[in-house]
Amino acid sequence: MGPFAHDDKITPVHVAALAGGVGAGKFLRGLVRAVPAERVTVVVNTGDDIRVHGLHVAPDLDSVTYWLAGVADRDRGWGRSGETFRATGELRALGAAGAWFGLGDLDLATHLFRTGLIDQGATLSEATAAIASRFGILARVLPMSDETVTTRLGVLDEAGRPLDLHFQEYWVRRGGRDRVKNVRFDGADRARAAPGVLESLAGADAVLFCPSNPIASIGPILAVPGVRDALARRRTSVAGVSPIVGGAPLRGMADRLLPAAGVEVSAAGVAEHYEGLLGGWVIDERDAAMAARIRVRGVRVAVTDSIMVDDGAAERLARVALRVAGAPA
Repeated sequence: MGPFAHDDKITPVHVAALAGGVGAGKFLRGLVRAVPAERVTVVVNTGDDIRVHGLHVAPDLDSVTYWLAGVADRDRGWGRSGETFRATGELRALGAAGAWFGLGDLDLATHLFRTGLIDQGATLSEATAAIASRFGILARVLPMSDETVTTRLGVLDEAGRPLDLHFQEYWVRRGGRDRVKNVRFDGADRARAAPGVLESLAGADAVLFCPSNPIASIGPILAVPGVRDALARRRTSVAGVSPIVGGAPLRGMADRLLPAAGVEVSAAGVAEHYEGLLGGWVIDERDAAMAARIRVRGVRVAVTDSIMVDDGAAERLARVALRVAGAPA
C-alpha cells in the first residue's frame, strides 16, 4: 500500500512514534495534525511507572494521553488543565508515605480507573486502550511493555553518599539534586514488547523519535528486547527530533543524565547516541553548525525552528521530521 489522500492531507499508511514526557506530548499534537490520528501508533515509555498509594501511576502514558486529548496543562507541562491537588494536600496532612508525589485530583481518577482494570486482570496495554478510548483519542497508544521495567539511578547525594533511587524519587522527591553516576532499566532484559509494538515499528512507513529525554524516556523503550533490532533493520525510514537545543534541554533533566551515559549534551551528541538507528535527524537553527558532523555518519539532517510554541509550530516540526524520514508530509 502507498500514500493515500485523507481530506487535505497526503499521509503514509502508518507512522510510529517513540515517546515520553512533555516534549513528546507537544510533538504528538503536531503529528496528528500532519497525519490522521488513526494512522499513528505511539509507543510510550513505562520505565517511570510507580506505585503510589496502592495505585499504578504511569506518568508518560498519562502525559501522552492528556496532550493528545487536548486536556494537558500547557503551562506546567504535565498533568491536567484546571487541576487541583486537594487529595494530595490531605494525604500530606495525614503523613501518607507517598504524598511526596503530587497526584492531581483529576489525574487521580485516571490512576484509580487503571488500577481497577489491572486488578481485575487487564494488562497495562488493555487498560491504556480503555483510557485512550474514554478520552476520545484516535491514535493507538501502546505501553512499551506490559511487564514491569523500572528506571533506577545510582547517584551521589550532597554529602557524597551513594544512593539507589527510582527515577521518580530522584526527579520528584529529591528535585534532581543528586549527581547521577549511572542509569539502569531493571527488568528490561526479561520484558517482552507489548502486543503491537514490534509489528508497528516494522510496518510503519516512518518511525519517529519524539524530542524526548534520550536516557529516561527513549532509553527504556530501546532496552526492551526486539525494539532496537526492529529499528536498526529499517533505519533509513527512522528519524528523530533533537531534544537538545543550543547545548541544553528545553525542559527536564537530560543534561544531568546524558553525561552519566557518556553522551555529549548537544544535538550532535544525541544523534551519535542513537548510532545505527537513525536515517534522519532534525536539529534547531541554533545548532546548524553541527549538521555536517551528523551527516558524516550517514544521517540526513534537517535544520529548522524546533521550538513548539503552539500546535501549529508542532505540526510544522512534525512535517519536517516526516520528510527527513522519507515519508510524505
